[in-house]
Amino acid sequence: MTERVSVAIVGGGPAGIAAALALRARGITGVTVLEREDSAGGVPRHCGHPPFGMREFGRILDGPAYARRLCRSATEAGVDIRLGTSVTALHPSGRLVVTTPAGVGELIADRVVLATGAREAPRSARFVTGDRPIGVITTGTLQHSIYIERLKPFRRPVIVGTELVSLSAVLTCWKAGIRPVAVVEAGDRSTARRPLGLFPRLLGIPIHYGASISDIRGGGRVEAVDLQLSDGSTREVACDGVLLTGRFVPESALARLSHLKVDAGSGGPVIDQYGRCSDPTYFAAGNLLRPIETAGWSFREGKRIGNFVADDIEGALPVSDRAIGIECGSGLKLAVPQRIAVPSAHAGLGHLQLRVSAVGKGTLRAESEGRTIWQRRMSVLPERRILIPLADLLAAGTTAGAISISFETDGTA
Repeated sequence: MTERVSVAIVGGGPAGIAAALALRARGITGVTVLEREDSAGGVPRHCGHPPFGMREFGRILDGPAYARRLCRSATEAGVDIRLGTSVTALHPSGRLVVTTPAGVGELIADRVVLATGAREAPRSARFVTGDRPIGVITTGTLQHSIYIERLKPFRRPVIVGTELVSLSAVLTCWKAGIRPVAVVEAGDRSTARRPLGLFPRLLGIPIHYGASISDIRGGGRVEAVDLQLSDGSTREVACDGVLLTGRFVPESALARLSHLKVDAGSGGPVIDQYGRCSDPTYFAAGNLLRPIETAGWSFREGKRIGNFVADDIEGALPVSDRAIGIECGSGLKLAVPQRIAVPSAHAGLGHLQLRVSAVGKGTLRAESEGRTIWQRRMSVLPERRILIPLADLLAAGTTAGAISISFETDGTA
């Protein structure tokens, strides 16, 4: 059976719901959210702690309350949220293959917004050696176990990583009566901004910088890990679990298996400043574009993308005859968007978002046709958002096919 809708949104997290709300606020009908889980709201459903929702709803909520508020707002706005619905293939011109408990069908949309989010890399992608006992999990599994299944996967784990999500994991553990025995960080400082990185120590949890897990041991479940420390020595730490945090990757399998162009740096679809993909029927928003941003950032980005989709439906989105590519040079890991549609004086999403490969202090520089069109000195850290105003790049009036962005380091931050 084939069905037709105006806009299909793949993913019911903050970005997808925000895009749907923006479209309905613009009077667009036939807005349908396709969510594979049995409830919408995305990752916040599993985060039983604040702060969520201050900018969106004017109050501080925990994750599940925020997710419920998102869904209620969408339903009240007339958004059709279809749960237990998986999109299994993307085809040109908005033709989607979907599976539901009733079977396989086809849905054709005038526009499609991809908002499938991101996930943490599992153990297999991190090349951690050792036994394969029960108790080695990611933050998402931890939060699902505690907040959805009401189970404790361990009582004395070692936590790997110091991104914001690892601090969320520490808080989740503490509220559930789980007492981590150590936090391990490969870098020489916390990835999360100071003083947030001190949070584990405030709870009496030792942090080992410049360290990594060299071995995991255990029969039925984890019994101990060996840590390779910064001075080259090895230390055994008794524990009953290993919590792998961070190292997010976009949920981009659909895009990778489709006709859409995917960016090697971000791992998500290639977009222009309006969130438009290589097939202009498709748009993308949220953590599918880059791992990873907060729920609030994803919501605001989804709202903007939703408005661009409405502009496109109304014939008001600028149509371009070419695009300027954004090339990541030395020191950079990714850039979003990856192209700027021209001619256009509209900055779209507003900023070029960058991530660096390593800790450093130096100069971020944008060059075109052999000349510097923007530069700034700064200190940088991996996984930290760096923004360049797109208006500044557009104002440079480049006629070249590409702008190269690089970070030239002159020391550590």
